Amino acid sequence: MGSDLRQRAERTGLAMMAAAGILVTVADTLGWLDKVAPGGVTKLTLLILSVVTGTVLLEIGRLGLLDNVNNQLSRLDMESIAEGLKREHYSGVIRVHRRFPEEAFTRYVETAEREVAILQTWIPNLHEFKHALKKAVVDRQVRVRILLLLPSSPVAGLRDEALGTAQDPPEADVNLDVQHCLSTLAGLYGSVRPEDRERLQVRVYNSLPSIAVYKADEHYLVSSFLHGRLAIQSTQTEIDGADTVMGREVQEELNTLWRIGRDVDLADWRGSLSTIV
Repeated sequence: MGSDLRQRAERTGLAMMAAAGILVTVADTLGWLDKVAPGGVTKLTLLILSVVTGTVLLEIGRLGLLDNVNNQLSRLDMESIAEGLKREHYSGVIRVHRRFPEEAFTRYVETAEREVAILQTWIPNLHEFKHALKKAVVDRQVRVRILLLLPSSPVAGLRDEALGTAQDPPEADVNLDVQHCLSTLAGLYGSVRPEDRERLQVRVYNSLPSIAVYKADEHYLVSSFLHGRLAIQSTQTEIDGADTVMGREVQEELNTLWRIGRDVDLADWRGSLSTIV
């Protein structure tokens, strides 16, 4: 608003100056100038002033464009500074959720272009974004990597105890829940074309779970395996940027468990598990 008013004022002032130069020149030609202002400004000076003023008047539009460019650059500078501060002081953390945000993660999966990865003991909320995973694999050729706990791992029993599932009646069974998750993924695997199936990769790991991770491109949702609650019921730290401090640490953990994990053939996941010790 202020810039527009200033430009209009500049245009008006310059137009008046240009008009005054023309009028004075005409008055001088008709001999009126000497009567009004004897010994006044010479014709040459007035002509030069009129030409310069008219030229500047024509350039006002371009000067306005420069103002717009300057405003855009200022905005970019502020955004760049904010991004730098976020990465420096918060290590890539952009927000913290009280529990897993299914809708937000589903949106991230729906817009992912390169990779979706999940590290869990099992995925209790798989049904929330199963359809989005299928569309990512089929429609956008996105690689989907899923890491689950080996159902027969001793860690499964420890996690049962941590969740309080040894109580009667048990509320969950990690072994059975992992198998149910694998069965769901096998159904997803069977529902896509053979040429799309290679992009859906599942491995099981026999190791102490460190963190739960849901990743879509460079967005990470990270939580801990606390006692008495599922990881998706715990606080979720959202990280933006694989090159941030937190992003690099989480990605390295994903890479480590992927290396030690064993492939599951979703065409025969039960038979595949029987060969994994």
